[in-house]
Amino acid sequence: MGRSNKQKYYVVWRGQKPGIYPSWEQCKEQVQGFEGAQYKSFTDRDEAERAYSKSYWEIANLKGKKNLQELTTKEKPILNSISVDAACSGNPGTLEFRGVFTDTETELFRRGPYEKGTVNIGEFLAIILALAWLKKHKLTYPIYSDSKTAMAWVRNKRVNTKLQRTPENNELFRALDNAVAWLKMNPVKVKILKWKTDIWGEIPADYGRK
Repeated sequence: MGRSNKQKYYVVWRGQKPGIYPSWEQCKEQVQGFEGAQYKSFTDRDEAERAYSKSYWEIANLKGKKNLQELTTKEKPILNSISVDAACSGNPGTLEFRGVFTDTETELFRRGPYEKGTVNIGEFLAIILALAWLKKHKLTYPIYSDSKTAMAWVRNKRVNTKLQRTPENNELFRALDNAVAWLKMNPVKVKILKWKTDIWGEIPADYGRK
């Protein structure tokens, strides 16, 4: 959803005012700060209108998702777990991240959009939020991420990003500072596992915007 010479249309299923918007700026007004906002970009108006007539999940889950219950691979994911993912339009760009139950794709938390972020930062923050959610609910489910970088940051308790702090992304960096501080105060007692996209399809927390 970054800037492009090509016209895009943005469908907002859940936001301040659901509808179809011809620019990211208009879409952003409807979804920024709206808890659990649901939206997606499309390349033409007809496609957007068809999508708007259906549910967000019907559209978002079409790309790359597999039915985990029917996997025939020798190795299978642990369904009783949490999956996290991030979406970023640009690098840096507008960033979101969330966590879901792997088995049902029920959303546990969602954050963003944040300005001028990166996918790795979003993936890291999503893992920390999942850890905090598990601690709060006294649970020990494993966490799946498809980001080796974010998993390394968690192991090292340090974020190795080249992104510069600016007035635009100051809110995001505050969240990052808080996450690192939380990690240093709370030992990781659950497994953080790599999601095997090549054999299991897209991670259940995927935003379906590729």
